[in-house]
Amino acid sequence: MTYDALRWGRYSESGRIYHVVCTTAGRWAIFNDFSLARELVCSMRNIAVLGALDSLAWVVMPDHVHWLFSLGDGRDLSRVMGEFKGVSARGINRSLGRRGRVWQRGFYDHALRREEDLADVARYIVANPLRAGLATRLGDYPHWDARWL
Repeated sequence: MTYDALRWGRYSESGRIYHVVCTTAGRWAIFNDFSLARELVCSMRNIAVLGALDSLAWVVMPDHVHWLFSLGDGRDLSRVMGEFKGVSARGINRSLGRRGRVWQRGFYDHALRREEDLADVARYIVANPLRAGLATRLGDYPHWDARWL
């Protein structure tokens, strides 16, 4: 899907719950490195602490992240994701002593409808490592969290 296609029809609504997926540039499996995955988690937590969003569930996969959150008051989804990707890329590049792109341009988002069950979406998100064969039990995979689980 092209960058422009990802943006078509995107609408930011404060308090709306979004499932967002961000992929690394070239599907680089950078988050196989435990310390870099934790660096990403710190960036996620920091943006939540700043009030940009309320994190509900997430999983960091080797080359992408799934994140379920409620968008903060007066926040724009594209700006929040741009800030997150920028801050996390700078931290990752600093840790690696490099420069360059970490994330693919754009991101996928799905605004949840009222009838969608949040716990089911959260279970889908955190079960990604099981479906990908990265773990046989969710508790064996270190890079996930969910408010309900």
